[in-house]
Amino acid sequence: MKRIAILGSTGSIGTQTLDIVAHAPEKFQVEALSGGYNSQLMIEQVKMFSPKIVSVATKELAEEVSKNISSDTKVLYGEEGLMEVAASTDADLVVTALVGSQGLKPTMAAIEAGKHIGLANKETLVSAGHIVTDAVRRKGVALLPIDSEHSAIFQCLNGENRSQIAKITLTASGGSFRDKSRAELEGVTVEQALKHPNWSMGAKITIDSATMVNKGLEVMEAHWLFNLSYDQIDVLLHPESVIHSYVEFVDNSIIAQLGNPDMRVPIQYALTYPDRYPTPTKRLDLASIGKLHFREMDYKRYPCLRMAFESGEQGGTSPTVYNAANEIAVARFLKGEITFLQIEQVIEAVLQKHESLANPNIDVIHDQDIWARAFAASIKF
Repeated sequence: MKRIAILGSTGSIGTQTLDIVAHAPEKFQVEALSGGYNSQLMIEQVKMFSPKIVSVATKELAEEVSKNISSDTKVLYGEEGLMEVAASTDADLVVTALVGSQGLKPTMAAIEAGKHIGLANKETLVSAGHIVTDAVRRKGVALLPIDSEHSAIFQCLNGENRSQIAKITLTASGGSFRDKSRAELEGVTVEQALKHPNWSMGAKITIDSATMVNKGLEVMEAHWLFNLSYDQIDVLLHPESVIHSYVEFVDNSIIAQLGNPDMRVPIQYALTYPDRYPTPTKRLDLASIGKLHFREMDYKRYPCLRMAFESGEQGGTSPTVYNAANEIAVARFLKGEITFLQIEQVIEAVLQKHESLANPNIDVIHDQDIWARAFAASIKF
């Protein structure tokens, strides 16, 4: 039985992870959970999975959870609680499903505690890939990707000689507005942006899919996960989201991973690796689909993806600043403060103002993250 902890159990990835656990309770033991502000869902999760420790955002929410559970679960809150869930249990694997840069510190704490990592928080590698991958090697733990694209590449490379990779291609659905021109993006609403055609995801990542920032973050994550240069990483529009990504080798052969757009498949593979078990998902029926479609990436249509490649190639603190600026820009869009197209304008303005610092440590990354957020929040239109 594998013992797991989940950082972000009340979010989209976290709830789907627990769906996998509920489907095979004989294979998993939930040791610890952390959530944010959804105390009611946390209460339900505690009653169903009986973790030893849980953490929520605030002291008030922790008191609410404590009053509504009858188990012996220890209830914590804030950053201290998050760190204890990450590093201070008997979990073998920690699923890091927090949204944004808040995932870095607890992920590092879990690695230093010798926990294997199921990584769904791409911002951790975007901001501090050099630090995280060094810690993973030093501690001898596994870093197992949960994003469907990275899980696909990981699966395609099983048994392969990585020195014989020519390039990898990450596929992109195109998000909510994939069939709209840039002119048609003027005045689109938050509600329209949140209607992803293929995937069920949280609000922030759904907006990131529409701007293609999400794919940009995935490009930077792939650079660190697979030790590839940026000119070995391509992006291809694939509206059906059936081919999740593929690897091209030096002999021009290609290995791809296919499946329905259901995150429970890559989640479970990270939980059970190197084994495979039945999942509560539907079988892919290619005959019923009939056709798959592909389009070259248009970097003028999706300038956020262009900026991601540029930031990744520049390295240093540029990826941190790219990510931080985007998080603020998306939050402002969701609040109605800026338009959809102004998200990319905020990111570009922050990057133009930023002077990248090479080989940053955690403190420098933290300081640059704060600076980028403050500047992104101050931009007026």
